[in-house]
Amino acid sequence: MSSQNGLKSNNIGSWSESCEEFISNWTLWSTVHGTFRKSRTSGNEMNYKGSGKVHFGVDDVSLYGTPKEEPGPGLPGQEVKQSFLKNQLQALFQPTDNKLAMKLFGSKKALMKERIRQKAAGHWVIHPCSSFRFYWDLCMLLLLVANLIILPVAISFFNDDLSTRWIAFNCLSDTIFLVDIVVNFRTGIMQQDNAEQVILDPKLIAKHYLRTWFFLDLISSIPLDYIFLIFNQFQDFSESFQILHAGRALRILRLAKLLSLVRLLRLSRLVRYVSQWEEVYFLNMASVFMRIFNLICMMLLIGHWSGCLQFLVPMLQGFPSNSWVAINELQSKIAEVIWRFGKSRIFKEQDRAKLHENALTLCVEIVDRFAKYISVLRHDAYLQDSFWLEQYSWALFKAMSHMLCIGYGRFPPQSLTDMWLTMLSMISGATCYALFLGHATNLIQSLDSSRRQYREKVKQVEEYMAYRKLPREMRQRITEYFEHRYQGKFFDEELILGELSEKLREIKENAGVYKDYNLFQDVINYNCRSLVASVPFFANADSNFVSDVVTKLRYEVFQPGDIIIKEGTIGSKMYFIQEGIVDIVMANGEVATSLSDGSYFGEICLLTNARRVASVRAETYCNLFSLSVDHFNAVLDQYPLMRRTMESVAAERYKLWLVYFTRLPLAVQVVSKQIIITVEYR
Repeated sequence: MSSQNGLKSNNIGSWSESCEEFISNWTLWSTVHGTFRKSRTSGNEMNYKGSGKVHFGVDDVSLYGTPKEEPGPGLPGQEVKQSFLKNQLQALFQPTDNKLAMKLFGSKKALMKERIRQKAAGHWVIHPCSSFRFYWDLCMLLLLVANLIILPVAISFFNDDLSTRWIAFNCLSDTIFLVDIVVNFRTGIMQQDNAEQVILDPKLIAKHYLRTWFFLDLISSIPLDYIFLIFNQFQDFSESFQILHAGRALRILRLAKLLSLVRLLRLSRLVRYVSQWEEVYFLNMASVFMRIFNLICMMLLIGHWSGCLQFLVPMLQGFPSNSWVAINELQSKIAEVIWRFGKSRIFKEQDRAKLHENALTLCVEIVDRFAKYISVLRHDAYLQDSFWLEQYSWALFKAMSHMLCIGYGRFPPQSLTDMWLTMLSMISGATCYALFLGHATNLIQSLDSSRRQYREKVKQVEEYMAYRKLPREMRQRITEYFEHRYQGKFFDEELILGELSEKLREIKENAGVYKDYNLFQDVINYNCRSLVASVPFFANADSNFVSDVVTKLRYEVFQPGDIIIKEGTIGSKMYFIQEGIVDIVMANGEVATSLSDGSYFGEICLLTNARRVASVRAETYCNLFSLSVDHFNAVLDQYPLMRRTMESVAAERYKLWLVYFTRLPLAVQVVSKQIIITVEYR
């Protein structure tokens, strides 16, 4: 009775300790997640943060392991909606299971820890692997590309009267760039792609940003167009601003607009982000094509900038007479004068007979026509008043001619400024051309690296055979062996598979059950799948035994006429035939039988440590898998039942050889009988 009371008291004590532990854990949880208040209602409900109720049901737990809040009687519906939107927005700031995040953190468990760390850093701290940051950087990239293309064209070819579209575009760009500065102050920083070094402390983020890219981003985001708009607003109230409409002041205003090109310096940061995308979201082959694509885009962009610069510099100089714009227009007009005059006077039938009589008159008329057109040309606006697309086309043609080193455009440079611009275009074009050739060469080499290695290997073999002066027939057999063995592609398969450690495992979930997958073994099983399917011995064997055997197989190739096994030698390997036909040759040279796909041979000597009693010769090209005696015994020691099975099969095989004993030498008969007795005994 006392023992029962003691047992009961022990149970009560343990139950009380469990209750105390549960209460302490609940108190700790409520301290971390909110204010713990006494329950005003009965049951298992209590107020949470004074605004909702917390239940212990599974459905009331959120994705991140925190209780869901339910609206209490005192919480208005508008506040509930605001709280919901706030939670959704904060969820966008947390890291998601994209490729970049999985590359950094390695597993979803580590990603969940990073989410908790990001939430502890502050509600408005943006993780660099979050969905918000991904789409924000994508929008910034598109906006920057638009600025790279539109800004040079607008500054070089459009007049100074600001249109509504131009004002709207500049206002939108400057506003987004200013907002981007604020976003950068709240975005975590990755250092050397190390998850442990992701900075989420707002103070450290601000300090790092101020030391690196803040001033460049600030300078590139100065809203110069807003300043110009303010000046235009005051032009009706102050006569001092009327000078802005003078020609010289307009050129100064255009020079000031050039400062907006400073925002293009943000390209370096987004180029790094694009490189990160390329590394994470593209395969090696796709990465090569992306590098070529990026290089082509860069060449086109530099050509675009160079074309705009070719027209911008003469425009800032007031289009001098020796600039390419004025020369282009003048030459066009002179050609037009000659063509019109020749068409109207010289090529008329009635004037040909009078040409010798009126030569002086015609010369005077030509001079008068030229003087007349030239006087008109002096008052014409030339190419600068043409449509902007025509101006851009001529400028781009001139720039691309320099960059591709095919000429100077329509006319060579006539001024010092044109000469310097031409040299700048040539240098940039030569640099892009060299980069393009280098990337194209790497692309060609990386397209089929295995074939290139095969050609190098064959070249080395040919040089070796020439150095050793091997016979022609032997050279031919060696060449045919390499062609059949490697099929035009060379892989160091042992080195590649050696990189796949046998301890490398992936945990996969299938219907809620976790299984271990040996990556090395999976590759070997896939490579030997046709062998396993064709060999009846493997089809009826234990799957674990088959997996252990195939991981120790070695691929070998034999040519027609090669002796795979020689009679009288000590057996060190057994072979499985994947493809091909082999002949079992007796001591007298007679072919006892032939084996083909799915057969195996050579296992008897491995079981008995005896010598080979017959030779095996390749009849055709044979693809075999060999198993050494050490690996053979190591595997069979782990599977005793499979050893007995193989011994019984070996005994049955040797019984079939008895029909040939009458034709075999006596020594071979004695050895064969001893082998059969040994196999049957074991």
